[in-house]
Amino acid sequence: MKPMRSNIHSKPDAAGSRLSMLIVFLFLLLPSLAAQQYDIVLQGGRVIDPESNVDAVRNVGISDSTVRAITQDRITGRTVIDARGLIVAPGFIDLHAHGQNLENDRAHAMDGVTAALDLEGGTVDVDSWYAAQTGKRLIHYGAAVSHTRARRTVMGGAESNNRGGPPACPPECDAIRNPATDDQISQIQQIIAKGLERGAPAVGLGIQYMPGASRWEILQTFRTAAPYHASLHPHIRYAGLKEPESVFTALEEVIADAAVSGAALHIVHVGGMALGSLPKVLGMIEDAQEHGIDITTECTVYGSGMGAIGSALLDPGWQEKLGIGYSDLMWVATGERLTEESFKRYRKAGGMVIIFAIPQTVVDACVVSPMTTIATDGVLEKGKGHPRASGTYSLVLGRYVRERKLLTWQEAIRKMTLLPAKRLEARVPMMKSKGRLRVGADADITVFDPERVTDRATFEQPGLYSDGIRFVLVGGAFAVRDGTLQDGAPGQPVRAPIGTQPR
Repeated sequence: MKPMRSNIHSKPDAAGSRLSMLIVFLFLLLPSLAAQQYDIVLQGGRVIDPESNVDAVRNVGISDSTVRAITQDRITGRTVIDARGLIVAPGFIDLHAHGQNLENDRAHAMDGVTAALDLEGGTVDVDSWYAAQTGKRLIHYGAAVSHTRARRTVMGGAESNNRGGPPACPPECDAIRNPATDDQISQIQQIIAKGLERGAPAVGLGIQYMPGASRWEILQTFRTAAPYHASLHPHIRYAGLKEPESVFTALEEVIADAAVSGAALHIVHVGGMALGSLPKVLGMIEDAQEHGIDITTECTVYGSGMGAIGSALLDPGWQEKLGIGYSDLMWVATGERLTEESFKRYRKAGGMVIIFAIPQTVVDACVVSPMTTIATDGVLEKGKGHPRASGTYSLVLGRYVRERKLLTWQEAIRKMTLLPAKRLEARVPMMKSKGRLRVGADADITVFDPERVTDRATFEQPGLYSDGIRFVLVGGAFAVRDGTLQDGAPGQPVRAPIGTQPR
């Protein structure tokens, strides 16, 4: 007689079957659950990252102000942006932005900029400057500690504008034109050192605006900055070709100071200083790099600059040095071209003037050089100023890349993102996460239409926003969404660690 078959295993088989079904269900569900982790997804855009040289269609996932995924796989999130046909790039970084307020932030954001730093001008009270910006800025912000302002503080000059270009004398002639004593130089350096200890990302110098500053004083400023690993961003002493006060003399001064001190050096708006000698000047900078000097440079992208009419920049002899005349000056307030009479009248009153002195061939050579970053040197005040404050980056993308094909998209984006970020990394560690588009980078991202991006600002209407910048993310928050400015203040301080001591 056969024993009866027990069904004791039937229940475990059923339980195992249910468990297997649950595992299969979870396995199918996990990709969907994983996709929900992203706050924002940029879907199907052409991702360009200058660090890795990636140039490919990818989906980008962003959460908690950080890039979390760059993938060919399908991902989803709470907000999905269709980026097909658009270029997705790191946010642009302007190392030379004098306009440090919401008006200028809006123009910057509409031009694709996510960080704008005033590193030629700057401030003397770093803590107060940063505190005044907190919670008010659309994009990231920062300011150097200023030799120019420190000199005014020590030598009795009033705090003036950010440009280093003071009004006509008085009250600031002593601070501008008189030499400093050794004791005064020491006081200036103490102010600069304190600013660096309070997290200033760099040291700004307006040497041409301070003709009383001796070469010894400038060298001491380099020596003060070097132990803090702070780069110096000078407007060098001379522009043009007239010897002995030529651009070559001025460049030799700061290169020598960098060599003696070991400090890092960033020459601002090199095209506007070199004028027709730009190839020779760039050659000098390249040779200095090859011989171990930590030196970089930048260019603006217009054939004109802007400065205070009462500054030393336009002291007697400026026509010969710059190769221009009165009609090459435009009064910002009215748009009029100047005459000898109006020049003298406005110079006494003080104000800003646009200086048309840079040939287009020089601008072109400066923009396309692999050695230069792109910067604005811009400021708007109630819609008045120079169009470079609003149109710089879109001008490069629209004209130099799309129309004239003098740069590739990758080359142009590198000049606007990775190169400026790397200039500050040694002192400002947060910059290692900016200027790139990779997993783990800050979600500072610019998305633009390569067929449409263009500048619109003119000398008559310098505040007109650029066209074709579709989305701008600042720390993962929209500053521009579908071509429209957004409310809010996602901008954060770009600052070195506070309490930094010399090394």
